[in-house]
Amino acid sequence: MGFNDIIKNSVLQAFSTEGFSTTNAVISLGVCFLFAVYIYFVYRFISRTTFYDKSFSVSMAMVSVVVTGIILAMQANLIISLGMVGALSIVRFRTAIKEPMDLLFLFWSISTGIICGANLYELALLVALACTMGILFLQVVPIRTSPYLVIINAQDKSAEADILSVIHKYSPRYKIDSKNVSQSGMDLIVEIRSKKANALVDELSELDLVSTASLLYHDSPVKN
Repeated sequence: MGFNDIIKNSVLQAFSTEGFSTTNAVISLGVCFLFAVYIYFVYRFISRTTFYDKSFSVSMAMVSVVVTGIILAMQANLIISLGMVGALSIVRFRTAIKEPMDLLFLFWSISTGIICGANLYELALLVALACTMGILFLQVVPIRTSPYLVIINAQDKSAEADILSVIHKYSPRYKIDSKNVSQSGMDLIVEIRSKKANALVDELSELDLVSTASLLYHDSPVKN
């Protein structure tokens, strides 16, 4: 028997269907399902999306169970393993990820399915704990004051100096994002960082030439 025959027989024995255990498969899928439920509730707790998509969260959690089944099938049979590689290589997902946090949970779910399929349950538990603590810690710890957008409508452009003076008192570092001047008045959109944003808007509204002053929470990434 040559060296190539030895390698061939070893590979075929490793992927023999005789090594497949129904009990092991049930345990792996059951443990993975428990982790999937845990991921689902963590995502529901962390998610701050206004329009919560339950179908995405359910699909994201159940992906881990499907991946576990794929890993178990790939371990049991060489033909299935090669077929799975070929099939998955041509699959294209066009669903847009709305939030960066959704991508994190999706990868967490897939990795949990792979780990449970390999029967490394302790590693799956450690990954779950690490992800949970990391997400909660980074969500709770504030890096700096959140930005706000102040929208001011004035009756005349001569009020700009008084408006900026009030803004500078509450937020020394501000940025004018938009300025629109017309014969009927002036519109200003100013980005600020202040813990007293409500007081700022109240004082702006008391100025003589200011018609309206609005405050919006600006939650988009800010480029430095």
